[in-house]
Amino acid sequence: MAKGAEKEGREPAPSNKWWVDTGKKEKVREKPVAGPAGMGFFQVAHDFDQERARERLNDNNLKLLVANNPEAGVWSYVCLTESQFPQRELDRVKQLVALPPYARGLVVDSGRSIRLLVTGTPVGERILELSLGESPSFDCWINQDWVKEALFNDAEKALRAFRRFIQDFLSPDGIARWESTTARA
Repeated sequence: MAKGAEKEGREPAPSNKWWVDTGKKEKVREKPVAGPAGMGFFQVAHDFDQERARERLNDNNLKLLVANNPEAGVWSYVCLTESQFPQRELDRVKQLVALPPYARGLVVDSGRSIRLLVTGTPVGERILELSLGESPSFDCWINQDWVKEALFNDAEKALRAFRRFIQDFLSPDGIARWESTTARA
């Protein structure tokens, strides 16, 4: 026992016990190898499988659409967080993107941002997604193939374009144009 501990009737401090490793190990930090500009990004993105990430997002969108089963021509709503997107803004978005009778829509509320998922019949064969957050973006999947992406500077431009995309990808005329174009390719 340590001398001070014997006098006071206490157990010795762990650092005085032979089985406690008190040797401080020095962390060895390797210096990164100098490489081309942007090398840091590739180290961060190492082992990132974009195809798998895209499939999971598409699967998630499909699961949300199937679980909420939105009616044709009507927006459904699901909130994934405790906090909600401002109701006034949500109502404005729904008015700006009025759904035609051949489209089924689901608003996915993530608090600070929303995603608009639109599909036709059958549900999930064609999925249009508009993400409204800091950097609005659009994605379209047809038969689980990612066919279009668009990025926007602001939400207003994104919403105007989304109305056109619904027409282009989900209307009977838009589907016929798509099928005739892809049949030639």
